[in-house]
Amino acid sequence: MLLKHFFVEKIAHSSYILAGKSTCAVIDPRRDVDLYIEEARALGVRITHILQTHLHADFISGHMDLAKKTGAKIYVARSAKCEFDHVPLEEGDSIRIEKLHLEVLETPGHTPEHLSYVVRDTARGDSPAGVFVGDTLFVGDVGRPDLFPGRAEELAGKLYHSLHDKILKLPDHCEVYPAHGAGSLCGRSMAAKWVSTIGYERKYNAALQITEKSEFIRSLTSDMPPAPDHFSRCSDINRRGPALVSSLPAVEALRAKEFQNRMGDPQVVVLDVRSYTSFASLHIPGVWHLDLAGNFPTFTGWVIPPEKEILLVADDYGDTEKARVWANRVGVDRITGYLEGGMPAWAISGMPSSDVHLLSADELYEAITGTSDLVLVDVRAPLEYADTHIDGAINIPAPDLRTRFRELSPDKPVTVICSSGNRSSLAASILKQHGFTNVSNVAGGMTGYSAAGHTRECTVCVTPHGSRYVDQ
Repeated sequence: MLLKHFFVEKIAHSSYILAGKSTCAVIDPRRDVDLYIEEARALGVRITHILQTHLHADFISGHMDLAKKTGAKIYVARSAKCEFDHVPLEEGDSIRIEKLHLEVLETPGHTPEHLSYVVRDTARGDSPAGVFVGDTLFVGDVGRPDLFPGRAEELAGKLYHSLHDKILKLPDHCEVYPAHGAGSLCGRSMAAKWVSTIGYERKYNAALQITEKSEFIRSLTSDMPPAPDHFSRCSDINRRGPALVSSLPAVEALRAKEFQNRMGDPQVVVLDVRSYTSFASLHIPGVWHLDLAGNFPTFTGWVIPPEKEILLVADDYGDTEKARVWANRVGVDRITGYLEGGMPAWAISGMPSSDVHLLSADELYEAITGTSDLVLVDVRAPLEYADTHIDGAINIPAPDLRTRFRELSPDKPVTVICSSGNRSSLAASILKQHGFTNVSNVAGGMTGYSAAGHTRECTVCVTPHGSRYVDQ
């Protein structure tokens, strides 16, 4: 038995190759699949199985592309009712890959159709060697059950039984292979490790210490982090079968005037992916801004309308390609063009531009302790705001400003702050789309503000992987 792990930063997604001597399975593949093919070739094995633990909510799976390129069969839960050619699985089914035996467990909770795969290496013994748990169990956490409207309590109860009646019945030495790690919004407080054991999680996973079912359900149906918009789309896309990456539109280089002409179409949006400092200095009026260095895929899936044609502004073609790949991973597929030459080309063409004033931590402190009438909007998540915030700041998470901008007056100066400057730059771009002209962003965010000595550190920002399940 050979196990290879693959990790996608930002969306914190884990996938795996499970190989015998000549054949292998890929578990929960990401959308851009060539790395699995290259790794299988390097190992001297053929990809014959594609195993899905569930219909992933936070990214578009690569099962269709991988099946097309390798001829491997796709295995997925019968209850998922997938519309593509697949092998349907249910409780008690098994899969053999040479001397590897995989037992199928139905483990609903995070999603209704969730499966886990218990693997035994029969060349060494009959005891379970590991379990591919998808998003049922994480290192230090469990899957969130609140992604299906009106079903949170029902799914939390099913998750309790999936964990206590099935997963935790496995021996302590059995390794745990989850589909996500720290940074994913599919849970609440995952640890940074990507692998664990049943015994370690049984002893140290805070969620598993809640043995009373009603309390477990209460814990998982209150104070959960917000779910991005694409979480409600990706599962259905994966069920239908995502479009092949090879079928997506080519990205065309557009000169400034061509770019401006395309922008005039109401079905076109522009996404600027440069750093928040570059965006603040000079940008095209009315665009969205998402810093490629931040959690770009999560917020792209969250706020960018997937049905519209998307044009990119980047520093160079390399960043354009990075942005396209990240956007495709979360189902934003209609990227059709980019600004050739970037903002310098736009500027020398005499096109209109705008800017956002950047405030340092000290400048913000002087403004809020002086006579300034600025409105300070903290655009972090409620949990971050509750931990530490500046007195008088209004908490409106950045994505919510798409509708909640009406709670603010465009006639007053507005300053936005997050933990670093990235999310608040998104917030600034949204406000400017809605007629706010006097908008400032705090460079360094609350992290810089606390480092300058103006407030205590935000413990959520400093230790983002700590437990959120128990009172602290």
